[in-house]
Amino acid sequence: MKNIYLKISIILLSLVITTSCSNDFVNSPEPSGELAPNVIFSSNEGATAHLSGIMRRLRGQFTRTDAAGINSMYFARAVKGNDLIQNSWFNFDYENDNREPTYTRTRFSWDFPYFVINQTNILIAGVEAATAISDADKKALLGQAKTVRAFFYFQLAMEFQHTYSYDAALPAPPLYKVRATEAKGMSTIQEMYDFILEDLLYATANLNTSRLGKSYINVNVANGVLARVYQTTHNWTGAEAAANIAYGGGTPSSFLNTDYTVNNGFNDITNKEWIWGHQQTEDQTNYYWLAPHVFTDHVNGPYNGTYINNDFVNLFSATDARKNDFVNKFNVDPTDPANWYTWISNKFTFGFTSDYPLMRSAEMVLIEAEAKYYNSDPTGAHTLLFGLQSVRDPLAVKSGNTGTALLEEILVERRKELYAEIGVEWFDAKRYRRAIPRTGNSRLMSAGLAVDDVKFFLKIPQKEIDANDNIDDTVNANR
Repeated sequence: MKNIYLKISIILLSLVITTSCSNDFVNSPEPSGELAPNVIFSSNEGATAHLSGIMRRLRGQFTRTDAAGINSMYFARAVKGNDLIQNSWFNFDYENDNREPTYTRTRFSWDFPYFVINQTNILIAGVEAATAISDADKKALLGQAKTVRAFFYFQLAMEFQHTYSYDAALPAPPLYKVRATEAKGMSTIQEMYDFILEDLLYATANLNTSRLGKSYINVNVANGVLARVYQTTHNWTGAEAAANIAYGGGTPSSFLNTDYTVNNGFNDITNKEWIWGHQQTEDQTNYYWLAPHVFTDHVNGPYNGTYINNDFVNLFSATDARKNDFVNKFNVDPTDPANWYTWISNKFTFGFTSDYPLMRSAEMVLIEAEAKYYNSDPTGAHTLLFGLQSVRDPLAVKSGNTGTALLEEILVERRKELYAEIGVEWFDAKRYRRAIPRTGNSRLMSAGLAVDDVKFFLKIPQKEIDANDNIDDTVNANR
């Protein structure tokens, strides 16, 4: 049967975390290849070691340079838009052509989330059944695990179907609420989002601000993920509340860096703006697969393949601190559309210990501003927006925008603040069901995205169709 291959893969994958964590907390002679659940979950320390193994796996190299971790998924989305121009790794993503059932992007964007989901399911089951872990410690472990699980189901929902508002009844990837032992058929977008919200509501209700470090999950991170999900489902009341909790509230000048480059800007997890990130160390480095750093840094990075669209550069005022990141690398005429290689960005500095930002306070401020706009509080929305703009540009002038013009200003500010980080241009266009035309000095004008373009999502991998009796080739019809 087809699913025998899935079962074998699941068994092998489930051994990876337990093997890699074993030396951290087991001192007595035990079999070296696998640890039994009663050993792993016999203490809070053992379960935490399993969680640490999962979190470490999130920032490792899953298969190859353009298929490493969540950073690779985000950067692939970033180059699918118009603001960045790509000319090395991720070229097929830039062409919006990396979506066929046998392609690397499709296979990676399916396999990596399901690998992590399976590990969180093992952790959740083990913690729930444990008798030697206190209720308080269980809630902390389960809250973190369920946030990670929801986070990756959210990625699957975004990667393999139209957005939620298009048609929530459409088929979505399979849902595995417990450790997978046999293959399941496709779910629906509604079922997937219902489960995502179930996990995140548990997490936000049971986590607090404490954690082992910024690479781990706490109540702020869980609310940040929840805010993104609520953005996508247009639950603006929920998005406003969750985003505010995520960054802690207050005026932007009180928690954003007045010096945009402080703490090396975007390669240092100690930056006070970072809510969640991946910390790199010399013995656990990401080497040459750390997107976006290694691809956008033309001084220290090896690839020199990412450029910035002239139209995007022109969105920044001359006194905006973020404008200083842009450099005319070859001192060519920026107004010539043929010079797609004009602008580079120094936003990210690459090094073998460069950290990677997953969530920042500035994003949460802008989510709250967007939500306030929909919650009939345009004054509050504009105040938050201008608060951020004033930190980035000391000479910023508050616009007179109202109505939809104010919303557009917020969305543009999201692009300016978050470019190359989380695929924000693609994310916003998809959830608002907008086109992304190629303009300015784009290297490939023909590769834009139309409204509700099927190129906004990937086809189901052929390897899953071949291995799963519940899914056949018709799943990719009209994709």
